Amino acid sequence: MSESAPLTALQLPETELDLELRDYFRNCEEKRGFVPNVLKAYAFDNKKLKAFIDLSDDLMLGESGLSRLEREMIAVEVSAVNHCHYCLTAHGAAVRYRSKDPMLGDTVEHNYRAASITQKQKAMLDFAVKLTEAPDKIENADRDLLRQLGFSDRDIWDIAAVAAFFNMSNRLAGAVDMRPNAEYYGMARTKPEKTA
Repeated sequence: MSESAPLTALQLPETELDLELRDYFRNCEEKRGFVPNVLKAYAFDNKKLKAFIDLSDDLMLGESGLSRLEREMIAVEVSAVNHCHYCLTAHGAAVRYRSKDPMLGDTVEHNYRAASITQKQKAMLDFAVKLTEAPDKIENADRDLLRQLGFSDRDIWDIAAVAAFFNMSNRLAGAVDMRPNAEYYGMARTKPEKTA
């Protein structure tokens, strides 16, 4: 994909980023080598961009009984159900990166039921998928199964919160035809050498 391709199908006015957001973008450039297009897409409104960053960073990087990899796995599965090109590409790369295993990353992206993950992780993803496909069908038995597998009530909240956030993000990305950064496609594709 050409870097000159539009980020979205909408023509939104550019705005001057406030100092905190300019620093955040600079930090992205330094750490990743690029600013994710989702952030650029929100950059027409400082308030919306800041709210998106704050919630996303809290859900994906903040304190939780779920690992960062597990939260990325939830993002991928919700995005798979919703056929969200942007989030599958970006968060598929994050799963590959966090797992340090491109085969696992791609399998989780395509069909987590065939992936080499734990029963507990499969149940977590089953819950996220059910919440995405049929939120009105979630019942105590679903939460009880997660508890039996060792998830705390706070963990269940976090599974639901990550799933809900990506359902919102997927719908917005689809509505505006948000395009992923080209860098995501090749990210974390080489499996590290096995150590003795």
